[in-house]
Amino acid sequence: MDMNKDILEGNWKQLRGQIKEWWGQLTDDELDQIEGRRDILSGKLQERYGYTRQEAEDAIQEFLDSVEVKTEDVYYR
Repeated sequence: MDMNKDILEGNWKQLRGQIKEWWGQLTDDELDQIEGRRDILSGKLQERYGYTRQEAEDAIQEFLDSVEVKTEDVYYR
């Protein structure tokens, strides 16, 4: 989980657009508030999409797994 936290925080500017595509109901202001912090993203997903905490965490993990290949060079080499 810590590596995924680092991926989200460390690549926030690059991932922000993908997050906007993935969760289109999030506003630009909310994305500004999130600033790559997984806990705040989780809370926003719960508010916007009615997810439970676990559903939000699972959705974030699914997103991170989908972008892992794109960030692999940064963290694994």
